[in-house]
Amino acid sequence: MATPLRIVEVDKLKTACSTCSLHELCLPAGLSASELKSMDRMIDIRRTVKRGDYIFRAGTALHALYAIRTGFMKSCVLHEDGREQVAGFHMMGDLIGMDAIGSGQHLCDALALEDSEVCEIPLKSLELLSREIPSLQHHFHRIMSREIARDYGVMLLLGSMRAEERLAVFLLNLSQRFAARGYSSTEFHLRMTREEIGSYLGLKLETVSRTLSQFQAQGLVAVQNKHLRILKIDSLRELVGQHGCRV
Repeated sequence: MATPLRIVEVDKLKTACSTCSLHELCLPAGLSASELKSMDRMIDIRRTVKRGDYIFRAGTALHALYAIRTGFMKSCVLHEDGREQVAGFHMMGDLIGMDAIGSGQHLCDALALEDSEVCEIPLKSLELLSREIPSLQHHFHRIMSREIARDYGVMLLLGSMRAEERLAVFLLNLSQRFAARGYSSTEFHLRMTREEIGSYLGLKLETVSRTLSQFQAQGLVAVQNKHLRILKIDSLRELVGQHGCRV
C-alpha cells in the first residue's frame, strides 16, 4: 500500500503551484514561497479534460475558476439559431471562468480543443485567501483588467480592421503568447479550425482560408495543415499599422 501513496505524493508535488513552470503566468505570480504553499493547499483538485469535453456550460452556477496547466481551450456562445460565436482562445497559464463573477452564472461555454489539464480554484477559498495575501488580490485584479483590455481590443479589431489586418493581429498575438510560455514565437500548431478563427475574428471561413493563402503567397507565413511558421514577423507587424491592438 505504501507505493501507491508515494506515487500520489510525487504526482501532487509535480503539479503543485510552487513547482509549476507556469506559476509566473498564472494566478500565483509574484507570491512568496510560503504564499505559494498556501495556494497549494487551496488548489487540491486537478482535472483532466478530454478533447471536446466542457469545463463549464453557459447558465451553470459559478463554483470555481480554472487555471489551464496543459492544453488549449475555447470559450463560445451558442446563439438561438444554433450558430456558435467564439469568444476567446485559451492556453496554458490562462485563467478561465471569470465571466461568471458578476452574475454568479457562466455566460459562455468553455471546452477543450485538445486533451488538457486544469487546476480548479474554489472561488470562496480564493476570496478568503486574497484577504490574507494582498498581493494575490492585486494580481487577480490585474488578470481581470487584462481580460477587459482584451475584450476592448477585439471590439476595436472587428470595428476598424480589414480581414488581412485582423488575421495578422491574431497570429502576432499567438506568437507573443507562445513566446511568453517559453515556446517558439515563429512556429506553432494551430489548435483551432479555420472556421473557429473566422468566428472569433468576425470573418467567413472562406475569407480566413483565402487570407492565409495570400500570406503564404507573399512569403509572410508557411502553412501546412495546422502547422504554421511565421517567416516575416516584421512584415506582419507593418501590415497591422497603427492599430496594434491585442487579441
